[in-house]
Amino acid sequence: MPAEITRIKICGLRGADAAVAASNAGADFLGFNFVEGVRRQLHPDQGAQIVARYKRDRDDSNTPGLVGLFRNQNASWVNETSASAGLDYVQLCGDEDDDYIAQMQLPIFRQVRVKQGTIAIELAKIVTPHLEADRIVILDHYSEVSHGGSGLSFDWAAAEGVANRDRVMLAGGLNPENVGSAIAQLSPWGVDVASGVETEGVKDPDRIRAFISAIQNA
Repeated sequence: MPAEITRIKICGLRGADAAVAASNAGADFLGFNFVEGVRRQLHPDQGAQIVARYKRDRDDSNTPGLVGLFRNQNASWVNETSASAGLDYVQLCGDEDDDYIAQMQLPIFRQVRVKQGTIAIELAKIVTPHLEADRIVILDHYSEVSHGGSGLSFDWAAAEGVANRDRVMLAGGLNPENVGSAIAQLSPWGVDVASGVETEGVKDPDRIRAFISAIQNA
């Protein structure tokens, strides 16, 4: 059976209007990407401005956690950027080790990229230490050329018995059309979407609302 509540993260937001639409539709987390060189990259000033406008315009009946995405960037810079933007969480998408993570000043989302051929018992061994350290885990598709937000999924069988653990979120290739099937198969604690709620590379408020509605009706 699906989990009673499936947490929802809308990621790769580049504008306040889309963030407001996601928040007002019932998202639990909003993601802002500060990773260098990716299509959805925000510079620190951009991110701070978007978050400030979002907080001004949102309906305060729902206040999602604000997540900044980073990858192998200077720890002090990550902390400074997160503070200036008023974020609540840091999502680490690279090879950051425990010494690096210990320098973070906010709670952690940890991206785990799932390689082809991975089986559930192997994935559980990777995920468990992060959960024991009170991190939220994002299970995403592995690619040598992309570090998330690719719109590609991994074999969901690898996440059987893993995605339904507390603080584990399923990502990779989700959209309004298939998220219900993902929930039926895996009962994930949460789901994370970026490209699946875009039209021609831009966040689409209608697809955001459709994605959240599909989850709520799953």
